[in-house]
Amino acid sequence: MSESKKIKIRPLADRVVLELLAEEQKTKSGIVLPDTIDKEKPEQAKVIAVGPGRFDEGKLVPMSVRKGDTVLFTKYGPNEVKVDGKEYLIAEEKDILAVLE
Repeated sequence: MSESKKIKIRPLADRVVLELLAEEQKTKSGIVLPDTIDKEKPEQAKVIAVGPGRFDEGKLVPMSVRKGDTVLFTKYGPNEVKVDGKEYLIAEEKDILAVLE
């Protein structure tokens, strides 16, 4: 996604908009598997937008991830959405396991 095009999703609270990172799948012998092969969802994504955080006892708890981070997330936590023909995931911060550095 180009940085000049602004995404039309503004996540609320402790939610994060993720863009899946396409990962080419190969067999041990080097054969590239097409996307039509039934396989598990990828676990890596780029953070596209971040909500302000959640409130705990009346105080805003800031988010641990930032726009542009590459993260690992739980496979079945995020919700899939489609905006302007492009697919994204919306996850709660608790569904993000780690930031890749």
